[in-house]
Parts: sequence; C-alpha cells; structure tokens
Amino acid sequence: MTEEAQVPVTVLTGFLGAGKTTLLNRILTEEHGRRFAVIVNEFGEEGIDNDLVVDADEEVFEMNNGCICCTVRGDLIRILGGLMKRADQLDAIIVETTGLADPAPVAQTFFVDQDVADKTKLDAIVTVADAVHLSDQLGEHHEAEEQIAFADVVLLNKTDLVEASETNEVENRIRKINPFAKIIKTKHCSAPLNEVLGLDAFSLDRILEVEPDFLDSDHDHEHDDDVTSVSFTSETPLDLDKFQNWFGELLRTQGQDILRSKGILNFTGVDERYVFQGVHMLMDASPMGLWPEGKSRSSRVVFIGRNLENMNLLEGFESCKAH
Repeated sequence: MTEEAQVPVTVLTGFLGAGKTTLLNRILTEEHGRRFAVIVNEFGEEGIDNDLVVDADEEVFEMNNGCICCTVRGDLIRILGGLMKRADQLDAIIVETTGLADPAPVAQTFFVDQDVADKTKLDAIVTVADAVHLSDQLGEHHEAEEQIAFADVVLLNKTDLVEASETNEVENRIRKINPFAKIIKTKHCSAPLNEVLGLDAFSLDRILEVEPDFLDSDHDHEHDDDVTSVSFTSETPLDLDKFQNWFGELLRTQGQDILRSKGILNFTGVDERYVFQGVHMLMDASPMGLWPEGKSRSSRVVFIGRNLENMNLLEGFESCKAH
C-alpha cells in the first residue's frame, strides 16, 4: 500500500470539558472543502455527544460504554475497516476519544492492527487542554498527563478565562511533560484548522523514545477507578425554575467532585431544546434550536465525577419534572 493511498487520521483528545466537541463542530461546519468521517467515543451508556455534534454532511459513528483504549478498540478497528471500503470518498478521519481515555492505546491501534496500518496513517494527536483546570487535572488524573505527553499539538483553550501569568504557568507545566508539542493558545478552540489537521506530525520515533514498549500490544494501562458516570432520561418535561435551582445548588456544593456534566433538556412551555455543559462549578447553557422533526422531546443528562452515588442525583433530577 503506498503512503499516498493511506487516509490520514487525527486523534482528538483532551480531558473532560476541555472543548473537544467545540473543535469538532468547527471542523465540521467551516468551509474547507474536505470530507471527514468522525468517530466519537462516549464514557457511559447514555450517549449524547452525538447530539451535541452539529448536524453535518459528515457521518458520525458513536461507540458507547467503554474506554476506547480497552473494550472499544475492536469497535474502532471494525468502523475503520468499514470506512476503508470507501476510502476514495474520504479526505480524513477524526477520532474523538472520551475525556477519560489514555490516548496511547488509541494511537497504537494504527500500528498494531495490520489492516488499519496499511490503509490509514496517524496524522497527529491533538490534545485540547483547559487553561482553567489543567493544573489540577494533572495532579489528580493519570489520563490528563498521558494526553499531554502524547500530543503533537496542544490547544491551550479557555485562555480568556485566566490571567496571562496563569496561562504561562500552565504552559510551563505542559512543556515539562511534553517539550515537543506545539502549543496554540485559543479561546473557543479558534485555532486555524490548518494548524490542527493535515499536519503529518505524529512521530513514532519520538513516542518510542518516551515509551520504548509502545508497540507491545498489552500496553500497561491504568484507569482512575474513582471516576464514574451516571445518566438519566425523562420523557416528562422539566420545570425550568426547579431545574435551575437544583442544578445551581448541586454545582455550588458538589462541583469539585463533578468533573463533567452535560445534557439536552426539554422544558415545559419552551419550544427549543436547551443544551448545557459543565466543568466542575462552571456551567454554560443555551438554546440549541427547535427539536428535530420526529425526534422525541426527552431530557438527557450525564454526570462524570467522584462520589456521585452520594449526591442523590436521581432524586434531584426527578424533582425537576413539571407536574
């Protein structure tokens, strides 16, 4: 297989809430004339990232309930195999990993599986880093460090929310872990796409320097077992005031342990669907347009964090239903 025939693959990684979906939506909506296939991996059974990714011409494949680097690798190989049957219709593939994935085994797939290695080429690992929270995440989560360590490009996102001195500190932390990565400071992931895609930047030689056993298929892999996810759905519309009161209090009192929260909400008396995304105590909510024709107007929420079982999340969510 000649290198020209290989389809480039960008692995998009970064800790929970850093802005990966924002970047993905930009890639899918900007006028660049390229055709992408997107593979999205969710943490937890109730996938909602597919709904947060804008309606685009590109196909989005979702893999649920498992870390992409463990149980889901077979799915990744299977989806890539299907895409390769029409490689001539694709310019590139983007794999967005869950925020809890160690990117090393994902990258490994493109070397260890011969079919995948013949037909695709790992173009770059792009890590979106949250300038507000990265320092804490690096201290607490093995995966956050791995994501920086394996990056070819780090988008240091949300720089508008921190002082310049803090940004410099975070940049120094990144440099200590990975002196090779190109760091691009952004807000709302607004880096030029030609600095993110089509870079031919992934260097296996560099990775082997960092991790000599990288190509051993039983790659050592740890998980942060304290982190769990729960998700809830409701066919009954929610009361806007009740939800705001409950959720605001929840983030105020438990936000440190809620790494990530996100959802699509159906409020009684409101025609548009609402989407919210939270990272710790920060939360952003906005209308997302009218509900799609023929799609049930159900609310779905996902929480990822520690000690979730002690937060009475189900009872709180149920109490927000309109009666």
